[in-house]
Amino acid sequence: MQPSGYRHEMPDLSYNNNMKGWGPELCERRPDIAMAQVDAFLTNMYRGDRADFVYTVGRDFVRQCQTPVLVLPDDVPGHPYVVAMESVYLAPNAQVTLYPWKANPKQIQIALRHVRGFLRENRPAAVAQPFAAAAK
Repeated sequence: MQPSGYRHEMPDLSYNNNMKGWGPELCERRPDIAMAQVDAFLTNMYRGDRADFVYTVGRDFVRQCQTPVLVLPDDVPGHPYVVAMESVYLAPNAQVTLYPWKANPKQIQIALRHVRGFLRENRPAAVAQPFAAAAK
């Protein structure tokens, strides 16, 4: 995952980007949706209580999440490094790959090796058994 989250030095980044791009495009495709509804949704998503961490979940959710998570940290405006690393520290079954992971082809290959290993290690039992039988 690359968590989308709040960037203190750019507090209105996600709200503004979506009000300029996604919102008008959505309203054009869906005449039943008005910009006032888009504004209400984006305000709820990107401002207020959610404006200090990952936009879609809170810290308590991440602390309690037992699902294995692999974080590929980035540090672009919409995916702050600090949010990615806090997610890693909070999630009990989190792993993190190298950073930066996409700076050059060698780093991408290392990250892909990590992703493949993570997926192999965390394959659900019902899916893993047919593969194990086929490998014999």
